[in-house]
Amino acid sequence: MTNPWLTHPDILAAVEAVKAGGVIAYPTEGVWGLGCLPNNEQAVARILKLKHRAVEKGLILVAADINQVIPWLDTLDSAQLGLLSETWPGPNTWLVPHANKVPAWITGEHEKVALRVSAHPIVQALCLLLDSTLVSTSANPQGAPAALSAMQVSAYFGADIDALAPGDLTNPGRPSVIRDLITGAEIRPA
Repeated sequence: MTNPWLTHPDILAAVEAVKAGGVIAYPTEGVWGLGCLPNNEQAVARILKLKHRAVEKGLILVAADINQVIPWLDTLDSAQLGLLSETWPGPNTWLVPHANKVPAWITGEHEKVALRVSAHPIVQALCLLLDSTLVSTSANPQGAPAALSAMQVSAYFGADIDALAPGDLTNPGRPSVIRDLITGAEIRPA
């Protein structure tokens, strides 16, 4: 089945905003997210400033399918790749060694990058239309509850974001699980 969001005018406008170096908000599986292109250091800096978040903490990258994260998977063995394939797409974020292939403004002080292949149709449409992964961090100032609606995103950030994608959360209030692919440690439980 074709993703109906691929031609939605508001999604196309959000994609154009991102391509122009902007910051957008969009629904994900559990909470609303803020995003931009991961290779745009200025846009990432804007997100960190909006959130009052230290760059050292690192950020998640979301993708439409596993092909968009292949560049960071070449050091993994078949069992590790199998685990990723079993849990993606879905609300599962994995910490994967980045071998210095990801900018420090994404990884922060970490030797691993947080990757998720999302099952959310809005995230998939955005990533497919951008032909890129997308920065994904919860849409809230540090210490405030994560936004669960577009109205809450607007209350937090107003005109400081360049576009607000339409849509709903698929599992409200349940951010993705974060696990370390190498150690198996659960960083953020379900």
